[in-house]
Amino acid sequence: MLRLRDIMTRDVLTVGPTTTLREAAELLATRHIGGVPVVEGSRLLGVVSATDILAFAAAATDEPQEPPMDDADEWIEPGGGGESPARWMASLVEHAELDVAPDDAPDGPSPLDRHTVAEVMTRRVVALPPDADAVTAAARLRTADVHRVLVVDADRLLGIVTTTDITRAVADRALERRTYVFAAAR
Repeated sequence: MLRLRDIMTRDVLTVGPTTTLREAAELLATRHIGGVPVVEGSRLLGVVSATDILAFAAAATDEPQEPPMDDADEWIEPGGGGESPARWMASLVEHAELDVAPDDAPDGPSPLDRHTVAEVMTRRVVALPPDADAVTAAARLRTADVHRVLVVDADRLLGIVTTTDITRAVADRALERRTYVFAAAR
């Protein structure tokens, strides 16, 4: 039976609770990962994911949010007034403000620079001991609808197993149950 200790990543990238949301977002983006454990010393505190940071950023924006488009008749149809779709698109963009950084940008640090991962991290994480089997981990990942299980001993982080690690084990046929039948020679 395949154990988590056999497939876990031991050198886990982590952040501390005082890491700013911008620093965490940059780390996730540059390393091409979706989340990272938050630790203080060797003690596991939680996980911060790209989704946590994006949810915070969306809530912290001063811009009014667009209401969802529920009714089909609320959609603006290109060329609705007899014009070509290209001319219609050009008319939408013609008077738009397309600055990357608006002239009225607020002074001072942005919310991502002022807030830390401790404020948005998920404190309830999927965690299992290193001797847990990979099938159990896969079931927990699916049930919790998350992409990583933290491998812990008490509250000390030992490693991490991601959905990619489980998929790799499946591809390598490491999770297949094998049944061997031995029969007497005839």
